[in-house]
Amino acid sequence: MSRSLPFVVWFKDVDKDDVNIVGGKGANLGEMVQAGFPVPNGFIVTASAYFHFIKENNLAQKIKHLLATANFNKPDSLVQVSNHIKRFIIQGEVSEQLTKEIFAAYRTLGGLRDALVAVRSSATAEDLPGASFAGQQETYLNVKGEANVLLYVKEAWASLFNARAIFYRHEQKFDHFKVGIAIPVQKMVSSEKSGIMFTIDPVTNDKSKVVIEAIFGLGEMIVQGQVTPDHYEVSKSDHKILLKDIAVQEKMLNLSAGKNKESNIPHSKGKLQKLKESEIIELTKLAIKLEKHYYFPQDSEWAIEDNKVYIVQTRPVTTVGTKKPLTKAQQPVIKNELILRGAPASPGISSGPVRLIHSAKEIDKVLKGEVLVAPQTNPDYVPAMKKAVAIVTEMGGRTSHAAIVSRELGIPAVVGTEKATTLLKTGQIITVNGTTGEVFKGGFVGANATSTQTFQNIKTHTKVYVNLAEPELAAKISSYPVDGIGLLRAEFMMAQIGTHPKKLIKSGKKQQFVKKLAEGLEEFCKSFSPRPVVYRASDFKTNEYRNLIGGKEFEPVEPNPMLGYRGAYRYIHDPEVFDLELDAIKMVRKKYKNLWLMVPFVRTVKELVLVKKIISTAGLYRSENFKIWMMVEIPSNVILLEKFIYVGIDGVSIGSNDLTMLMLGTDRDNSEVAPEFDERNEAVLWALEHVIKTCQKHKITASICGQAPSLYPSLTEKLVEWGITSVSVSPDAVESTRETIQRIEQHLLHSKS
Repeated sequence: MSRSLPFVVWFKDVDKDDVNIVGGKGANLGEMVQAGFPVPNGFIVTASAYFHFIKENNLAQKIKHLLATANFNKPDSLVQVSNHIKRFIIQGEVSEQLTKEIFAAYRTLGGLRDALVAVRSSATAEDLPGASFAGQQETYLNVKGEANVLLYVKEAWASLFNARAIFYRHEQKFDHFKVGIAIPVQKMVSSEKSGIMFTIDPVTNDKSKVVIEAIFGLGEMIVQGQVTPDHYEVSKSDHKILLKDIAVQEKMLNLSAGKNKESNIPHSKGKLQKLKESEIIELTKLAIKLEKHYYFPQDSEWAIEDNKVYIVQTRPVTTVGTKKPLTKAQQPVIKNELILRGAPASPGISSGPVRLIHSAKEIDKVLKGEVLVAPQTNPDYVPAMKKAVAIVTEMGGRTSHAAIVSRELGIPAVVGTEKATTLLKTGQIITVNGTTGEVFKGGFVGANATSTQTFQNIKTHTKVYVNLAEPELAAKISSYPVDGIGLLRAEFMMAQIGTHPKKLIKSGKKQQFVKKLAEGLEEFCKSFSPRPVVYRASDFKTNEYRNLIGGKEFEPVEPNPMLGYRGAYRYIHDPEVFDLELDAIKMVRKKYKNLWLMVPFVRTVKELVLVKKIISTAGLYRSENFKIWMMVEIPSNVILLEKFIYVGIDGVSIGSNDLTMLMLGTDRDNSEVAPEFDERNEAVLWALEHVIKTCQKHKITASICGQAPSLYPSLTEKLVEWGITSVSVSPDAVESTRETIQRIEQHLLHSKS
């Protein structure tokens, strides 16, 4: 195999654009070192070394044969195949050259003494969507000695074929041999305290806070949910500690006699607050700095040794949403008997029968539609979690595996309940409120569609559409009482592809982008056919594009990305990526004619003319089954709406979030001025009325896709009175919005009669 790529690199020599060489974890470690964050030093055995090892030992064919025998519906079969593959890898020979390079790097890292190191796994899948679920591969802590480092590098390679990892790649249709693995070897922090921090509340998506969870000892226990951590919430604007929820910790993991040992903690120590206030503030400042560096909310692991704070890992938060947290008044009232209370971990309400399991060996017992109840979860539980309608655990916090995966799957979860496995019995019907952290006896009629609830058959003249982004949710949400998708966001699918589209174009792989995007679009169109699917073309801002692999090569750094290089302007001045989107649309429309197009952030009438020219040049023309909508989110769209309409559009969709910010000159994500953000401001109301009535006059449709209708029934009433033709809301607001509109329409009908 060619040595075009190195086998061993140091953290300082890589950055976040090197995912194909060192994997996501390795790339972020290098990025943080280059940016000056307090990261323990280390080196990375690259993915090239792994592929070289597989080739040198002639393992590819053996692994393919074993994978062909796997029954992916039977966990036992996967475990058996996994064990055989891992044995082949561990018994393989590491080349003399690679051994020398690993040994030399380890000696450099430790100096005259054998260093204690953490041997981590960093999967790489360039040009494929990144793995969503944390912890698929293994990490080995407190490794000492060059021979042991080499042994655990092989163990980490082998973990690429853990049963859970094989299952996930199969589910996502990944080629097992295009996914490589790099191994960061990092100086060990013997943590006196450790934990996780989010630069957004992971449950409510509140961007004004940093959320920190902390335990005594090594951090593995917090990630796996084996202990319930302290929970702190801190204001980003003034670093004020808003909440301290202190948990009693009964056990910890630390180094003892050269081994990682689980030990009991005296109650007098376990009940103490884990972090000093000065440490909470220091971590908060680091978290904010990380978010500013990456231009995206971060999920980071940290450790404290000898009063010094280290960052040992960071990654983007995978569950960022656009909804504001519900106020107490907006929470549905559940009158059932309260059984358990824990920490809210993933929002929503679901009902179903309990399935109690105590280990991953029992996951095949979990049936679709059940509530999974367990002491805690780990990545081996994921196949069962995908069947469940809700998760309840005894231990763990809001940053535990159970919490993170539940949020990614979009199912309610309550963690840290302490007595779930003793108070709940298999088959018992319960209701889980993941927003409040409560578990109730019996089913709940108001629960969301993951429960046994059936929707009311409510008809309205005003159409109710749904806002969607994730293809895997299409089939489920298509059963909701909606008239179609009013806002299909491109950005989630593009983020799942993971690589900047221009990097793919440059490397001759643009068809991969088109194919992946088309597959996602087809999932929506197939599920909702014949109802319309309104696809909003990509509206990534430059800072968000830079977060993709290769993004830094193609994106400028802008002082205010919201008002920068985005939307229609980008399509006109650099149409290559927009052309790929149009190719994907054409591909899907050969089979499904319910796919429409919406153009975002159109600053001027001339821009609309030029974008329409690009669309028609690509062979897409307005017709009865292909509508072109324009987003209305800039004051110029409101003021010059008639001129935009004359250019030729079939409808508009009001982006009330951006329009409100730009009308009022405020930023809803900036805690200093966010209180001024209000869609009910008279200037915003004037703009909404003007847009709707202008559309009526010219006989085109008017929709709204911001959060306002689901939050403010009084505003919805005005929209319907003015003659809006549709509203598009998040899935959880569909039924309540439909009920509100029905009441309004009936009232208007009676008042006219």
